[in-house]
Amino acid sequence: MKSVFALILLLLVTAPAHALRCDGRLVDEGDHALTVRERCGEPFWVDRYSEWLIQGEDGPVEQRIEIPVEVWFYNFGDNRFMQKLSFRDDRLVREEALGYGFKQLPKRCRLDTLPEGLTSGEVIARCGHPQRRSASYRDQANRDDRGNARVHVSRREDWIYGDSSRRDARVLVLIDGQLAETQRLGH
Repeated sequence: MKSVFALILLLLVTAPAHALRCDGRLVDEGDHALTVRERCGEPFWVDRYSEWLIQGEDGPVEQRIEIPVEVWFYNFGDNRFMQKLSFRDDRLVREEALGYGFKQLPKRCRLDTLPEGLTSGEVIARCGHPQRRSASYRDQANRDDRGNARVHVSRREDWIYGDSSRRDARVLVLIDGQLAETQRLGH
């Protein structure tokens, strides 16, 4: 009977298999960004953007509230999975395991072989930092026949890799933090 009770107690206090541990301490949804940084250290890549909450859209007063979002990417070496942690208003809202990590950031990669859908952190892990980055934002408003709107803000980033005087220079187009396409520079 004691062993059954001990087993039940062990199951209750054991963290989920997918939970991230840093220095033996559990990181869980709802944790503050400061707590995660203290436990896990600095991420190798941070993707920052904002989301907009629109309140009162059907009423006489509309209010738009900016919600800061950060996506942190951690590398724990080539024998462990990289981790993607998403924060809204400085609170951890999602944790996701990615592919295996790396010993050091590469200086070059085969840009034409990158699959669409990679996150910005996965691109950095495979190819290193781009020589240049630029970003633009686009709003798309969907209106009904009463003049109300639903607004979606889309973020486009162009990351340039390679020397523009060489044929291997490429622009990676990321939409909302994910690789959408690879283009030759100047074409």
